Amino acid sequence: MIGDLVIAGCSRRKAPAPGLVPALELYTGGIAPKLHARFADHPHARSRIRFLSAAYGLVGADDLITSYDQRLTRDLVEGLRATVNGQLRRDFAANGVPQRVLLVLEPDYLVLLTDLLAMPERPVLQWISDPRGWPQAAAVLDEWRWP
Repeated sequence: MIGDLVIAGCSRRKAPAPGLVPALELYTGGIAPKLHARFADHPHARSRIRFLSAAYGLVGADDLITSYDQRLTRDLVEGLRATVNGQLRRDFAANGVPQRVLLVLEPDYLVLLTDLLAMPERPVLQWISDPRGWPQAAAVLDEWRWP
């Protein structure tokens, strides 16, 4: 197991972008602006931030994506859950299983991570159900001594 990981829900609000943009710069709602402000100049921390997207599944902070308008619906959940599970497994195989994961996302997005809960090497999870829960998230990141 290595380090820590932050997984935040994507946001409906996005920066106007005509092409590919890093996910951390595209999202302008939820805790994304606070994450961007705090970690813009910290590549290692950015490499430990993921977003759950209704369109793309799990994306890294610096993954280049295009703007989209896709809500997470019940019809999307099962297929996307399998996609996210595969993305998590590939991420963990490439980067190691984190010791701790901070989840800042609405309950509907938590469903996409149910396979994470069944992993035998499962990290310690801390969940903040309010996607705008920056004060709580900042307190966890301070405790973890993130920059």
